[in-house]
Amino acid sequence: MSEPSTEPRAESMRDSLRTLLGGRRGALDASLPPLAFVIGWLISGQSIAWGAGAAVAAGVVIGALRLMRGHRVTAVAASVAAVAAGALIALRTGRAEDFFLIQLLANIASALAWTVSILIRWPLLGVVIGALRGQKTRWRRDPDLLRAYGRASWVWVLQYTLRVLVYGVLWLSGWVVALGVARVVLSWPLVVATVAVSAVVFQRSLPAEHPGYRHPQL
Repeated sequence: MSEPSTEPRAESMRDSLRTLLGGRRGALDASLPPLAFVIGWLISGQSIAWGAGAAVAAGVVIGALRLMRGHRVTAVAASVAAVAAGALIALRTGRAEDFFLIQLLANIASALAWTVSILIRWPLLGVVIGALRGQKTRWRRDPDLLRAYGRASWVWVLQYTLRVLVYGVLWLSGWVVALGVARVVLSWPLVVATVAVSAVVFQRSLPAEHPGYRHPQL
């Protein structure tokens, strides 16, 4: 009798995570306000006010389109609020690079949260997939799943750490245009790589005969 293939369970995990993250469109939408800020800042002779206005306008337009596509009002409001907060910080400090400060802090918080979750044996990848699959926290009953989720979650820690390092260096150096470019490069491409690698790490951390995260007893 042949061993069950691990490829379908990895592909299913990738599909679930892509759905949760909003796919390519969600990542591109999130990248547009920062790009609008940089473009507005550049064409106006490095005016933070113009950059902030362009970013907020882009955020509002994208928010409206998201509502038309059926996204939740709370999620849309949070996205627009984050853009507005970044714009206000930059206006208050007079430093264009501070528009990206919230993004930097958010990635620091995410890296710490994912690290702590692994150390206390509540890996966030398991929490997320469990919620998506309707398993809640029952996956923790399976030692193999717990270990696999823990190992795969380290990939996400590396993702956030990479962003912190890149954003941190660029922010400290005051390189506004480079921050805008990094915001795009480290969005969808990095997320795709993280989802794919974490799925592979997950499947290779499980015994060959294990049914994967769709364990029928969970």
